[in-house]
Amino acid sequence: MEGLTQSSKDEIWKILAEIPDPEIPVITIEELGVLRDLQINNNKIIVTITPTYTGCPAMKLFEDEIKNTLLQKGYSDVFVKLSYTPAWTTDWITDEAKEKLKNFGIAPPVKGTEDKGLLFSLNKKNIPCPRCNSLNTTLKNQFGSTACKALYFCDDCLEPFDYFKCF
Repeated sequence: MEGLTQSSKDEIWKILAEIPDPEIPVITIEELGVLRDLQINNNKIIVTITPTYTGCPAMKLFEDEIKNTLLQKGYSDVFVKLSYTPAWTTDWITDEAKEKLKNFGIAPPVKGTEDKGLLFSLNKKNIPCPRCNSLNTTLKNQFGSTACKALYFCDDCLEPFDYFKCF
């Protein structure tokens, strides 16, 4: 492959921006805010990603999918770098992705808040049900289908749902 240029970088970013989150396939790693940077150094592609939280089991899946996707497009010299600073925040999730989460049945994070107080029952949040929009919901478990989500129950439509916790 000839030297990679700025237009190559733009093309590669577009490819990466289409990779779905392995746990929530209705949003991409770009929409989630995990895809942070792309550098080209001596024809080596360096993709920087930030984990949603330390120890996130999806990070290996992110890395493998990035490498496999670029390999299928003809890019073989790819390095995936993990960056822990700045720490990922749910504020990096795009508004479009939050709407996709809601339509998928996951209550999106409430912008600009953190959920640390929930660990100690210090603050009760009114999380709207993604199905009926009721605020008559109850936290059932601090951990939902994944560690980054909490399990809630809607007391109006009687449906359980995940809430994407704020970080």
